[in-house]
Amino acid sequence: MIANPWIAGLFAVFLWWFSTGAILWVVRRADNQTPDGHVMTAILAMPVLFAGVIGLLASLPDPSAGGSWIGFVAAIAIWGWIELVFLSGLVLGPNRRPCPANVTPSERFWKAWGAVAYHELLLVSALAGIAILSQGAANDLALWTFAVLFVARIFAKLNIFFGVPRINTELLSEPLSHLPSYFRIGPSSRIYPVTLALLACATGAWLVLLAETGDVAFAFLAAITALALIEHALMVLPLPEERLWQWMIPAKIRTTPSIARVAAPKLPAEEPHGL
Repeated sequence: MIANPWIAGLFAVFLWWFSTGAILWVVRRADNQTPDGHVMTAILAMPVLFAGVIGLLASLPDPSAGGSWIGFVAAIAIWGWIELVFLSGLVLGPNRRPCPANVTPSERFWKAWGAVAYHELLLVSALAGIAILSQGAANDLALWTFAVLFVARIFAKLNIFFGVPRINTELLSEPLSHLPSYFRIGPSSRIYPVTLALLACATGAWLVLLAETGDVAFAFLAAITALALIEHALMVLPLPEERLWQWMIPAKIRTTPSIARVAAPKLPAEEPHGL
């Protein structure tokens, strides 16, 4: 059963949905607790990171279908913990202020980089660490999974920097309330179709390799890349993506204004103000 690519693909979709919802749930609960709630959440989630590292090490010498399952889940666990500490506001960047108005494009870029620099460096460090551990390994699926997530995240940030019609801010946590001021909601830039095409080509390549080899590892990679492609498509399609998780997330109990309303205004195309 674990060698069945359909089961692997469906599991990848479920794990993406469930892990995203779980992260959003614990972060929203921390929003509704004491100021130290986010710190405690990250500390209590440390076993997830440790399990991911242990799973990664266990998967490296195992080229079987079981090793692929372990490597994929391990990469998601490591990535998920990093996303949790990011959404908790513990690993952002030196710039914690909203983007000022009337800044030049280069100033906006450097201020946006300062808002997420530590998170980006942590992701790069994690990717480099996994790559070093995976050198010469019989099973490098964890590396490829993390790399796909990393590239897709870079594509997403580039798109919201240059502008896309739809950016979902409803589910952002309180510590990230300043970030939507760096988003640009407007016409899609020229980079958008390029990133969309690259993700579509990557998905197709994984599917071709899956058809040729029957290796369940390519089912995992095809599924996670296809999900990244869908997430990018939702930047222009008027579909309520947030409803996938909104029903399971505790409501905000603070009286601060909605960041979706006040922090990410729609700007005219000739006045870019993106991430």
